[in-house]
Amino acid sequence: MDWSPRMLSVLRIMTGALFMEHGTQKLFGFPQAANGSPALLSLLGIQGAIELAGGSLILLGLITRPVAFVLAGDMAVAYFMSHAPRAFFPVLNAGDAAISTASFFSIWPSPEQDLGASTPIVAMSEPADHRLRQSGLSRYAGC
Repeated sequence: MDWSPRMLSVLRIMTGALFMEHGTQKLFGFPQAANGSPALLSLLGIQGAIELAGGSLILLGLITRPVAFVLAGDMAVAYFMSHAPRAFFPVLNAGDAAISTASFFSIWPSPEQDLGASTPIVAMSEPADHRLRQSGLSRYAGC
């Protein structure tokens, strides 16, 4: 049994939920933010909307590649505007999470490797050994 699609799904769902949490904190003040909620049309408000919408799409597994590209840019902008001016090293400027997320999203896996909503139904319904036989890799997998 191949656990890769299941583990990628868990990673995708948790990442989407974390982005949604940051978006709701910026937009609705929940969970309670230390400095309150920003105005909706401010830079932080727009970033909150991007995080909430992008996190929702990532959580559901819809159009994950383009959304991951937008969220990677969002995190890169957040790092260079907020964290980088504090210090050069990410561990000193508290920007290691933002830069890690930006680099992680730049290598986001394709939806076909995941069990998200945009995964073709045929691909999910076929047994893994059938897909291996079709690809010619069955002699390496012991099928």
